[in-house]
Amino acid sequence: MLRKIEAKLLIVDDLPENLLALHKLIQDDERTVYQAANADQALSLLLEHEFALAILDVQMPGMNGFELAELMRGTEKTKHIPIIFVSAAGRELNYAFKGYESGAVDFLHKPLSPFEVRSKVAVFVELYRQRKALSHQLEELQAARREQEALLTELRETQTELQKAVQMRDVFMSVVSHELRTPLNGLTLEVQLRKMRLQQNRDEAFTLDKLREMTARDERQIRSLTRLIDDMLDVTRIRTGKLSIRPQPGDLGVLAGRVVENLAAQFASAGCHVELAVDGPAPVLMDEFRIEQVLANLLTNALRYGGGKPVTMRVWEEGEQVCAEVRDRGLGISEVDQRRIFEQFERVGDTSVAQGLGLGLYISEQIVHAHGGHITVCSRVGEGSCFTVLLPRLHGRAICNE
Repeated sequence: MLRKIEAKLLIVDDLPENLLALHKLIQDDERTVYQAANADQALSLLLEHEFALAILDVQMPGMNGFELAELMRGTEKTKHIPIIFVSAAGRELNYAFKGYESGAVDFLHKPLSPFEVRSKVAVFVELYRQRKALSHQLEELQAARREQEALLTELRETQTELQKAVQMRDVFMSVVSHELRTPLNGLTLEVQLRKMRLQQNRDEAFTLDKLREMTARDERQIRSLTRLIDDMLDVTRIRTGKLSIRPQPGDLGVLAGRVVENLAAQFASAGCHVELAVDGPAPVLMDEFRIEQVLANLLTNALRYGGGKPVTMRVWEEGEQVCAEVRDRGLGISEVDQRRIFEQFERVGDTSVAQGLGLGLYISEQIVHAHGGHITVCSRVGEGSCFTVLLPRLHGRAICNE
């Protein structure tokens, strides 16, 4: 690893013959030697390259070697570069002491000893390479540590998701078992009661009117089972990204009228009045089956939590959006509950009123999002709730209002 690290060396001398001689002494295949004839050239090279060692001549015209060394020590990029001074002056001038004061690591006197020069340069080059190798190893260790931390974070997130999935599964099984048991128990009791009456030869229990009542009860229980199963299937489709959306041009107001008409008998039997207001055309690109599912869910919730008070649905066009609003005057939803009602298996308010798997609003929001729209809620406890579906308005295409 050390052999692959390039070592750059800087030699500074005002005499070309000295530069040439020193260059030949210290050059090899794993080193790159840069020459400077004065301090200005040296500073330019120092700012451009990272050097393993600088060899400075002391006596140069203009800025001498000591002054250049002081500048190097005062600059962040160059202050850690080892400096070796070279001088032809006699030892009696005490240049070596001054050189060490200027930050030198060594001092060489001319005439230079080739062996001494090579050995000293080799030491500093080796130290540089070891330092760079350690730096590279540290960077690799830090990168490995960051990678491990990222993996650990990912594992923790996965563990949290798995724990949440297990908890959700437990909640799902608990809610499903409870909700499925209710219509199944009703059907089971009906079958047992009819079987007992048949065994007792009680023909009066099977008059035409009573058969109609039995059939109506059976249909209600079957619808409940079908709705629960459909919700479970839709959640599975959403999770696997296979929720089928087949959008076609349509009018949201026309569809709203059809949904209100289909639910009219259910509202009437509950003694609750439902009113629809459509303010002009409402052209959208939608999967009618899915959007009908959304509107029916909002109306059914309004009936369930509206306390028997009137429910209104309004459809109108606003700018680039078409809006469908369902408003009740019932229990209302607290601000805390409003933040979670669109999550899976969330049922708020009076548990004696709440029915189903707590999936209706979650599925509705996913359907609306798949159409490029969004759904909002505005509610105050005791004053009722208002759910609004907003879909992109359709431009420039004819709408069939059959």
